[in-house]
Amino acid sequence: MSSKASSSRGGESIVADCGRNTSTCGYCKSPTSSSISHGLWTERLTVHDYQALLDRGWRRSGCYLYKPEMAKTCCPSYTIRLRANDFVPSKEQQRVRRRLERFLDGELDLKPREQTEDPDVEVSEPVRKLLGSSKREQNNEVEPILKDLSEQIDNAVQRCIQSGEFPSNIQIPKSSVKKVLSAKRKKLAEGSEELLYTSNIAFPIVATLKQTSQKGEGSNNAEENRLSPETVSEKLLSEIKKVGEFPSLAIKVCKGHINFFSATQVTSSERDQGESLPSATTTTKSSSNNLQVRKKKLEIHLKRSSFDPEEYELYKRYQLRVHNDEPESISKTSYKRFLVDTPLIEVLPSSDGDEVPPCGFGSYHQQYRVDGRLIAVGVIDVLPKCLSSKYLFWDPEFASLSLGNYSALQEIDWVKQNQARCSALEYYYLGYYIHSCNKMRYKAAYRPSELLCPLRFQWVPFEVAKPLLDKKPYSVLSDFTKASLSPAPQASETLVKSTREREDMEMNNSDEDSDSDSGVDGNDIANILISLNGARLRYKDLLRIMNMRVRKQMESMFISYRKVVGAELSERMVYELQ
Repeated sequence: MSSKASSSRGGESIVADCGRNTSTCGYCKSPTSSSISHGLWTERLTVHDYQALLDRGWRRSGCYLYKPEMAKTCCPSYTIRLRANDFVPSKEQQRVRRRLERFLDGELDLKPREQTEDPDVEVSEPVRKLLGSSKREQNNEVEPILKDLSEQIDNAVQRCIQSGEFPSNIQIPKSSVKKVLSAKRKKLAEGSEELLYTSNIAFPIVATLKQTSQKGEGSNNAEENRLSPETVSEKLLSEIKKVGEFPSLAIKVCKGHINFFSATQVTSSERDQGESLPSATTTTKSSSNNLQVRKKKLEIHLKRSSFDPEEYELYKRYQLRVHNDEPESISKTSYKRFLVDTPLIEVLPSSDGDEVPPCGFGSYHQQYRVDGRLIAVGVIDVLPKCLSSKYLFWDPEFASLSLGNYSALQEIDWVKQNQARCSALEYYYLGYYIHSCNKMRYKAAYRPSELLCPLRFQWVPFEVAKPLLDKKPYSVLSDFTKASLSPAPQASETLVKSTREREDMEMNNSDEDSDSDSGVDGNDIANILISLNGARLRYKDLLRIMNMRVRKQMESMFISYRKVVGAELSERMVYELQ
């Protein structure tokens, strides 16, 4: 008699085999230890049931659900999440955003092969043309603009000399106009205008006048001494305006600088909260002679999980170059089983007041495109309480842009935006955090984050959990308490250290063996929901038709099942026997 589990919520049943899996660990790759987990094979699963499973330490890989056996597995994996509205980006995370913005503006080339994160990445010639040549083109186009602006300022200086504003017997330096870097534009922007170019010519003019005055060469020293960079820049601006302004530039002075702003708004954001995560879209901007400075366009599209040949080709390149997988292991079948297949029953948005985001609930692929080229795909689940990040694969030629970090920031922003429509959707789940694996520690950089206690399923602030994990890979994180704990797993609360320390032996017990601490009576299996030959019934209803040998076998199986999924889910999901 084989076992399967199904969920009656959502109007349709699902099927699943429940079992325990032991395999070689993909993180430590230790020959002497193994990765041990529980498993459920599913065909259909409601988003509410999967949310509840996430909050008990489960994750999915395609239609297979797994939960590490924390006290026994070699690399204990803790579910990690953060409340999106509490997120505070670090300086490095802010630099990731700025780096990508500079790349889109054409001010940053991708690093060459020897500077990328992956030494095996080779940038093809077509990609070099798309990604590397734009900055050279932009520089070639901007140079005439800088020359024209400099000539206009020099002409204004000469007119000031002719009118007697400046002395004629001194050598005034030539003007220099420079392009303003994008990092400074936001700080200096005025309203919808963007600062493009600037000149500080007023400062060397004033310095020259003062030197001349000290040598006694000038005819009107008192007047020259009264000239400051502010007054000089105002005089030059007046002369420039007499000739005529540039049609697409606004010219202003500020603290002695002559600044050239765009006359129209040049940056736009196209954000569709329902069908895509926040997108960064850049447009073109005009110069004095209608010069078009080419910028790249980033588009982000959210689509239901389905097989896409273009995504599959990108996935193969990523696995080969970043993870050094063997080509034969990256089959279409394995890709679909891992990242396309999903048991989640999609929920569409409705107009009857239900709290559902505009895109609905379910499994999605988030595409990132630069000028139409697919550069990354994020595989995510949108659930009643969270956006759960499952996997990201990206073009190795874009490794220097840190697309993994950038996509995480975009997904956090998406949660913030969609809370207006779905107030319960407030968390961002980053998958598993493995303290003993250095490659996984980056997830704790998204702060303030919380880890799920593997025993009591309470959320513990990372700062509280870290000292415990520094001592040993597996720890009962909820050996910290506070005056009033809310019911797990809904609570997201700060826990303070208890004055009571658990004994090491008790601390190392698995959640499956510690019924009294977890609040689960493992022998109370009477109300487990079962499907047998199409009929729905509770386990207690089976006792009349089972002999003692089968009964003992079933009891052992159902006790284990109830402990790993919890009492509520065991009585709500249908455990199908065949």
